Amino acid sequence: MSRVELRGLAKSFGPVQAVKEVSLDIPDHAFVTLLGPSGCGKTTTLNLIAGLEKVTRGDILLDGQRITEWAPHERGMAMVFQNYALYPHMNVYGNIAFALKLLKRPKAEIDERVRRVARVLELEALLERRISQLSGGQQQRVALGRAMVKEPKVFLFDEPLSNLDAALRTRMRIEIKKLHQQLKTTSIFVTHDQEEAMMLSDYIAVMRDGEVVQYGPAEEIYRRPQHSYVATFIGKPRMGILQGKLSATAQGISFAAEGLQLQWPQRAGVTPAAFRAGGEIMPKEQAVLLGIRAEDVRLIQTETVNGPDSFAGQVALLEPLGSDTFVEVSRTGLALTVRVEPDRRLSVGEAVTLQLPREKLHFFHAETQLRLEV
Repeated sequence: MSRVELRGLAKSFGPVQAVKEVSLDIPDHAFVTLLGPSGCGKTTTLNLIAGLEKVTRGDILLDGQRITEWAPHERGMAMVFQNYALYPHMNVYGNIAFALKLLKRPKAEIDERVRRVARVLELEALLERRISQLSGGQQQRVALGRAMVKEPKVFLFDEPLSNLDAALRTRMRIEIKKLHQQLKTTSIFVTHDQEEAMMLSDYIAVMRDGEVVQYGPAEEIYRRPQHSYVATFIGKPRMGILQGKLSATAQGISFAAEGLQLQWPQRAGVTPAAFRAGGEIMPKEQAVLLGIRAEDVRLIQTETVNGPDSFAGQVALLEPLGSDTFVEVSRTGLALTVRVEPDRRLSVGEAVTLQLPREKLHFFHAETQLRLEV
C-alpha cells in the first residue's frame, strides 16, 4: 500500500503563504498531477511531501502513518527533478547506483538492481557513458532510473519534462505513462502543462494561489469543471466564455447577452427550480458565465439562424493545425472558438451560424465563479 494523505497542509515563507490548507487523498497506485501556473504552490506542496520543506501547519500521512516530521530519506519516496541533478563526473551506471551505495547495499545486489532498471529503461548499452555524452531524453531516463532503483513507495516528479523540446517531451510522456502502468507505483507529478496532466493522470488537483480549486478524476475535471478557472485552464483551446444573464421558466432556460438571446427547452420530467452553486440555492435569474468547449459548438455554413439555440456570426480567424482547424467566430463583441475538420472550407469574413447544444453547456455564477447546476 502507498496511499498519501494531505490534511490541511500549509506552508508560509515569512508573510507569504505559499500553500493554504491543502487536503488531498491520493490512492494507492494512482498517478496524481498537481496542475497550475507558476507560483500557484504546486512545487512547494511536492517539496513538503518529499520532506525538502518544513510544514508550517497540517499533516502528511503515508499508509495511515503520520510522516510530517520524518527526514526525506525515511519516507520511502524518490524524486525526479526538473534539472535531473545528475552527477557529470560519473557514468550512467554510477548515477543509477549512487543511492544504493550510500545505503551500503551489497555489491551484487546493487549490480542486479541497476541492470534490471537499465533493461526496463533501455539503458543497457549506455551504462558506461558519461552524462555529457547523452541526449536530453537519455539523461531523463537516467534520472528516472536513479529514482526507480530505490524501489520507492512513491514517485515524485517536479516538472521533469519542461527542459525538453516538444517532440521529445511527447515521447517521454508516453514513456512515463508506460512505466507507471508497468510498475503501478503511486506517483505525484507537478506540471503547468494541462495537456501533460490530461494524458498522464488518473486524478488532477488544479491549484491557484496556494489552494486546490478542484480535485478529481481527469475526465471529470475536463467534463464537469466546478469553477470557471478550472474550465478555462483545462483544455486547448480555452473554453469559450460568454457573459450574460440566465433565467429559468416553465418552458426551459434562456440566456441573454448584449445583442444575443438564446433558449433551450426544459428537460423532460424536470421541474424548473432555483439554481444551485457550491451547494447554495440561487435565484432563478442570475448573472452568469456561459462556457462551451470548441469541439462542442456546431458550425453551420450559413447565416440563417436555425433555432433558438443558434446565432449568426462571422469568421474572424482561422488556425489550421493539421489534424484540426480552430475557427474564431465573432458577433457584436462576442467571440467563440470552434473546432472543425481540417478539410472544411472556410474563409475570414464568411457568415456562419453557431449552434450551442444544451447538454454541452457549462454555467458559472458571475460573482463566485462556481458551477451552476441548471
